Amino acid sequence: MPRFSVSFFATDRSLAPAELAAAIEARELDGLYLPEHTHLPLSSRSPFFANGVPPEPYRRTVDPFVALAMAAAVTRRIRLGTGITLLTQHDPIVCAKTVATLDRLSGGRVTLGIGAGWNAVELENHGTPYAQRWPILRERVLAMREIWTREVVEYHGQFVDFGPMYSYPKPAQAGGPPLLIGSNSRYALDRIVEYADGWMPIRGRAGGATLDGLREACGRRGRRFEDLTLTLYYAPADEAACREHLAEGYHELIFPLPSAEADAVLPKLDEIATLARRLRAG
Repeated sequence: MPRFSVSFFATDRSLAPAELAAAIEARELDGLYLPEHTHLPLSSRSPFFANGVPPEPYRRTVDPFVALAMAAAVTRRIRLGTGITLLTQHDPIVCAKTVATLDRLSGGRVTLGIGAGWNAVELENHGTPYAQRWPILRERVLAMREIWTREVVEYHGQFVDFGPMYSYPKPAQAGGPPLLIGSNSRYALDRIVEYADGWMPIRGRAGGATLDGLREACGRRGRRFEDLTLTLYYAPADEAACREHLAEGYHELIFPLPSAEADAVLPKLDEIATLARRLRAG
């Protein structure tokens, strides 16, 4: 059964995460995904906007894990996701505990969208050289999986290195929450197949990655394409286009909401819920 979820730039000026999460669950949608920016350096220039200037919500995002904990407290069913966590900005030991705690306390409802980030200065403020962001992300993923699955854990890599230790709680989901790589780059395909559980591309963004390319990467590495979770970020508010994406094999469509107060957000949420009902009806 396909899932229909929403993404939302939760900020200090937007609808509160708990209120939004309750509204999502009441409308029988399937999940809430929150993006992340710890900060936005004044020198930031984005390749994804015509004028190069990131919109105001990029400067005002709340911490996604704190916000999702609030969402968990007022819901029982919806998935609690990041879209995306910039894992290159997190200590993997601390992040593993944060995610495991949220997953344990929410009853195993976390999905972790992850990415390396596009903002070189933002990454460098966290000690991550831009050119090494993907190798660093890879080791942090591998280390976090070890933390989530072993009683006594250690990891020795180029970028992550720690000796035997305990780390609890363990996630409620066996093996930890699913990890979906949010990147449209053609280079992401081998990364997905090697160490992730699925793909979370942004609809319409260039980069060279395709579903056929992902199938080919699975063939090269001996992994079953059918075992990957395919989640489309920024799904269109068009029924025919959504049906095409579901026919392509996407398991989840994530629709964007405006970063605003309830009077702007809830009517849009109603439209998405109506569309989801039509899509489920076949």
